[in-house]
Amino acid sequence: MNGVELFLLGRTLMKIGEQAMPRPTSDSQGSIRSVVVVLGDLVTHPGTTVGEIAARTGLPQSQVSTAVARLEQAGSVNTEPDPADRRRRLIHPTAKPSARVAEVRAATIDDALTTALSGPDGTAPDPDILIEVTEALDLLAHRLTPSVAARARDLDAAAEPHAKAKP
Repeated sequence: MNGVELFLLGRTLMKIGEQAMPRPTSDSQGSIRSVVVVLGDLVTHPGTTVGEIAARTGLPQSQVSTAVARLEQAGSVNTEPDPADRRRRLIHPTAKPSARVAEVRAATIDDALTTALSGPDGTAPDPDILIEVTEALDLLAHRLTPSVAARARDLDAAAEPHAKAKP
């Protein structure tokens, strides 16, 4: 597998994940993906700011602000003024997940994965293939968590000054 194939696989997995998530009952605007990314970042980095989330995730600050507003409206996060700079707000996930977060976390990928693995004519995938792919995804989820990705970024950042120093 090369980088392009991995990138395309990642996009496909994101689409399957989005299809597996239950749709919100409200007609809220914005990307489900950005809300999931922001909430995932907040769980790892509670007490953070919109700007810090944007820097870590690569999402535009306006998209992070919209996602935080949606999460706050859903009761998934709380905000408070930053004591160091009252113009900024610190964002924390709530102690108890909102009903929406609980609903999303309880949703399985079974139907979305079955659809993705179905034949072009709509025939159901071989049950053994479904099990094999599910086990592979579980392994990847266990081995490639956000903290693993953060460590990789930290290693890249640490190596970058050394790379620039070479003639």
